[in-house]
Amino acid sequence: MCHVIVTCRSMLWTLLSIVVAFAELIAFMSPDWLLGFPRSDSGVSGAGVDPGEYRPSLGLYSRCLQVGARGVGVSCGPYAGTFGEVASGFWKAAMLFLAAGTLVLGIVACISIFSLCFQSILKKSIFNICGLLQAIAGLLLMVGLMLYPAGWGSEKVIGYCGPEALPFRPSLCSLGWAFYAAIGGTLATFLCSVLSAQAEVATSSDKVQEEIEEGKSLICLL
Repeated sequence: MCHVIVTCRSMLWTLLSIVVAFAELIAFMSPDWLLGFPRSDSGVSGAGVDPGEYRPSLGLYSRCLQVGARGVGVSCGPYAGTFGEVASGFWKAAMLFLAAGTLVLGIVACISIFSLCFQSILKKSIFNICGLLQAIAGLLLMVGLMLYPAGWGSEKVIGYCGPEALPFRPSLCSLGWAFYAAIGGTLATFLCSVLSAQAEVATSSDKVQEEIEEGKSLICLL
C-alpha cells in the first residue's frame, strides 16, 4: 500500500532538489557565462552624441551579439555547430562534467517527486540513495566549474575579452550571471545531499509509524 508521507524536511528537500536541477540546466544552456568588453555602437553618430555601447556575451557553446543600431536586436545562438568546435579543450571537458552532473540532478529531481509515496527502492532508503547521487553530482559540477576558467586563453575568448585574456584571467571580460548560478547550484546540491539525511529521519520517525499503523494513507507532519 502506498503511504503518502509529507514532512517539512522531506518537502524542503524535494523542492530544493527540483530547483537545483533546473538552475544547473538553465545555467548550462545560457550564453551569459562571460560578458565581453563594451563595444561601440557604430549605428549612432553625430556631434554631441555619445555612441551607444553593448557587451556581447559568451557561454560554453553559445553567444549573444547585437544586430542593428542601438541594440535594436540581439542575436543569440550556438557558435559551435559540433562538439569539436567548442572554444577550448578545457571547455569541452567542463561541458562533459557539467552535463553529467546536471543529468544526475535531473534524475534525482524526478525520483524526489515519487519519494512522497515510495520511501525505499529494493529495501534501500530512497533518500540515502538520492543523497549519495547528489553528492556525486556536486563533485562533477565542481570539477566542471574548476576546468571552465582554464579555457579563458582560447582564441574565442580573446576575441571577446581582449588580447590579454589568459587562463584564469578574463582580462576585460566580467563573469555573467550563469557562472554564479552554476556555483550557487553546486553549493545547493551539497546542501540537498545533507538534507536528504534529515528527510530520511523525518519520514521514518515514530510518529509516522504510528499513523501508518492506524491505517492512514496520507500522513502530513508539518
